[in-house]
Amino acid sequence: MDTTILLMYGLVFFILVLIAWNIKNELRLRAFLKGKNAKSLESIVLETLEEVATLKDHDREIIKHIQTIDSRLLKTIRNTEVLRFNPFAEQGSNQSFAIALVNDEGDGVIISSLYSRDHVSVFAKPIKNGVSTYELSKEEIEVLEKSLSSTKQKK
Repeated sequence: MDTTILLMYGLVFFILVLIAWNIKNELRLRAFLKGKNAKSLESIVLETLEEVATLKDHDREIIKHIQTIDSRLLKTIRNTEVLRFNPFAEQGSNQSFAIALVNDEGDGVIISSLYSRDHVSVFAKPIKNGVSTYELSKEEIEVLEKSLSSTKQKK
């Protein structure tokens, strides 16, 4: 008979724990749905899902736009180097210069100027894939190499 009473007390205790747990869950559910009903909660979930889908579409558009900008950016001149020099040591000063204007693909132009007392000459030499079809002076080669090395460092 002692075991039966112990079983009864154990069962009553277990039932009380289940009732307390059920009351706790009921209170949590009421707090969650406070001022709302199941239909409004469902509509909120559906609205949220629609907003998430809209955000995903917007994200795809942004990624496509960024890829377009990146591809255009490769063609912009971002690597410039300037070198001033004196080609005629016996006269003048460092009034001559060479400028390399090159994009990330190695395309661009070298503009150079030779200054002397009686005249100034300006030259423009196109660059394609880091190479010019025209002969380059040592100063032009130097600015081109510096410009191309800064291109490689960015990648």
